Amino acid sequence: MRPSLLLLLTLVLTPLAQAAGNWTLNDQHDKAYTLADDTRVVMVARSMASARLVNSAVEHTPAGYLEARGVVFVADIEKMPSMVQAVMVPAMRSANYRILLDRSGEVAAQYGGDRDSVQWLELSHGKVTAEHRYSDLPSLRKALAGMVGEGARQVVK
Repeated sequence: MRPSLLLLLTLVLTPLAQAAGNWTLNDQHDKAYTLADDTRVVMVARSMASARLVNSAVEHTPAGYLEARGVVFVADIEKMPSMVQAVMVPAMRSANYRILLDRSGEVAAQYGGDRDSVQWLELSHGKVTAEHRYSDLPSLRKALAGMVGEGARQVVK
């Protein structure tokens, strides 16, 4: 295999193959959460549009809906101006689900991904085993209900 192709494959696949790590983030209530071994899915939103998509998918669900499914939601707010954060974070406190706030962008960055979709990372014992991306509400809702929607782009099996 050509060295440049090998390097490219290594750069693309290494973040997915590595362990998710034992990162800790504070949620919208400033309570710390450390990634647990039994977490099945990490959803990452790296833009306001993708965060709104997650909110639309879970806003009318009962409290504990994500936790019962082994799902955690990480909102990458690094690029959000501090003035906007000062308004948005208190507004997030009304959500009936936990929003882990990645203020530095370090957790989201370790998973790669894009800013246009919700990144759905399936984990097994803390390691990423599959990645899907959702950009429409019906597919994300189906995935949350336990079925992978047709609107998902599977990146790694």
